[in-house]
This record gives sequence, C-alpha cells and structure tokens, in this order.
Amino acid sequence: MTRMTTGRRSLIAGALALASGFTISANTPAIAQETINLIAIDGYPERSMWVREFSAFFIPRVDEELAKTGNYSINWQESYGGAIVKPRGVLEGIKLGLGDIGIVTTIFHNSSLPSQGISAVTPFIAADARAVATAVDEIAKEFPQMAAELGAENQVYLATGVVLDTYQMFSKEPVNSLKDLEGKKVAGAGYNLRYLEGIEGAAGVRGGLPDFYNMLQTGVVDAAMLWPEAAGTFKIAEVAPYMLKADLGAVNSKTLTVNKDVWADLPDEVKEVLQTVAVEYRDHVAGVAMDSAAEAIETYKAGGGTVVEMSDAERQAWANAMPNIAAEWAAELDGKGAPGSDMLKAYIGKLEAAGFTPVRNWAAEL
Repeated sequence: MTRMTTGRRSLIAGALALASGFTISANTPAIAQETINLIAIDGYPERSMWVREFSAFFIPRVDEELAKTGNYSINWQESYGGAIVKPRGVLEGIKLGLGDIGIVTTIFHNSSLPSQGISAVTPFIAADARAVATAVDEIAKEFPQMAAELGAENQVYLATGVVLDTYQMFSKEPVNSLKDLEGKKVAGAGYNLRYLEGIEGAAGVRGGLPDFYNMLQTGVVDAAMLWPEAAGTFKIAEVAPYMLKADLGAVNSKTLTVNKDVWADLPDEVKEVLQTVAVEYRDHVAGVAMDSAAEAIETYKAGGGTVVEMSDAERQAWANAMPNIAAEWAAELDGKGAPGSDMLKAYIGKLEAAGFTPVRNWAAEL
C-alpha cells in the first residue's frame, strides 16, 4: 500500500489480490511493505553542500534503515533550487505543506525562530562545526523552546545543521584590520550583520548566499561574510579576491524539519528512523564542513584569492567593539517567558567543556 503526501495524508488501501485457484505456500513471504511518499525541499541549489549531502547521505541512510525490517519504504520526491520555494521560503513551504521535509535556513527567520540564533549571537567562541552542532542540538533537546517555535510553524524539529566551519570576511580590496572595514558595505544574513556594529561607518546589507557574487560584482557591497566552502562553490574569489581569516565562528544556520501534519500520520518506526538519521546527518554535514575547510581555503587561493590572518589582538578588539547581542537575545526571550538566559549559559558552558575559550564571554555579562 502507499501512503500519499499530496494534500494531507490519505491512505490508499491495498490488498493482495489472489488469483482464482492460486495457492500460497507456507514458505511464501507476505508482502506487507507500505510505501510513503515524501516531498523533500530546499530553495538552495543541489550544489550547496548540505543539499548535496541530504540527497547523497540522509536519504540513502533512511532507506537503508527502513529496509532492515522491510515494513516501510519511502518514495522520495526531491525539489531544490527554487523549483517549489526560494531559500527564504522553506519554512513557510513546509508549514503550508508544499513540502513534507526540508532544510530550513533559520538565519532568515529570527523573529519566528529566535532561539535558533543561539550560535549566531555568540561569535568568537568556536570555529568548529562539529562542536557547535552538538551543543545546539543538545540545547534543543534540553530546552523545549526550539521545538515550540517550530511547532508554531506547523513543524517538528529533527536536528540542527552546521554547514560552515566558521564565518570569514571576503572583500574586493584588502582587509587586514578593523580599520580597513570602516565605511564598508558588507553582505550578510541574519544576526551576523550585527557583528559590524561598533565598526565606524560599516553597514550590513542583507542578502542570500546565491546573491553575494552579484552583489560584490556590481558594487552593491564591498565585502561579504560567508565561509570558505561556500566561497569556493559560488566562485567568490572571482569578485572578492581577499579573505580576512577572522574566525568569527561556526553557526547553526540549517535545521531539518518535518511538516507536523505529515509527522502525525507517519508510523512510529519511520519517525524513529528519521530522528536517528537526522542526528547522523547533523554530524556528517558538520564533519564534511570541517574536512573541506582547509581544502576550500586552498581552492580559494588557487582561484586567485589572498588570505590574511587576523591577529588575536584585532579579534579581541572586534569582539569588544560589538554590543552584547547575546545578552540582548537572551533578555528578549526571557521577556517572553522563555529561558533565554539559561539557554545562553548552558550553550557557552557546553562549548567551554568541549575545550573552547570565548574571546568574549557573552553570558558573563548577563
């Protein structure tokens, strides 16, 4: 039988039709497998690493786990690159049932998914995607806030995703210090635009990753904050040949979610497999991000890029110049009755326990 996902779930009843006079021996296995149709969406193109790995890792692992019992199989319909939704539209697309499962870029939705910004509001701590992914996912499981926010968007939280080893600054002209960023227009998304506050005359310009190339090429911005793997994928060296290695930090910019109505209709076995493989995908993607980081920088250099490493003193000065956006974030959540301050302290505590020393301990200033 097949469980459909178009509209909302209508189970097409099926049964084995026995031909007249046909005899089933005791050794003939019963055919009991149910096929579930799922539409997977993301607005980013398939060449984006997390989309590529969703298709190449997550889906095959789910299929592999379900095959162990043979009770269920999934018929996947994959739709990426704007075929159903644009990058900013995944949250609403899954909410409305345009897709059943997908990768929400959470930095586009700070107002509706504020707790997802926990790593973005705490820069200059950990430039390790694996550590940040684990810490954020543990926070999501220890505090109900993240799941509740997605629940309000008709979605079920599966796992966070950290697809970048750390944000860096890519520019058209050399940037060696904070002084060189003064008066510059810098492309970014979400909370990382606030990293520019405290730098005289610097202005953040909101944009999506696929737009950064054109924004730099046409002079809309002078620089952009992104990570080396993405810089290679989107050929940023062609328009921004200078990278300031500032190690601003890894950020949980992706979250894997399922439409809540779809989830309610899924068998428990399928739910368990999706939850288990989502954590595997979390770790896999973070590992890919870290493994590809050094190679991506070399690729950037090979494409004509120049890398300058920011000094510890300059990184400290940058962190100190910023407003404490983490404390602001926590206070806003606290004001809504959510445990913002507790989440912040717990998150930074997890990173410290993992061996990372904050350049600035944002939680100590609460």
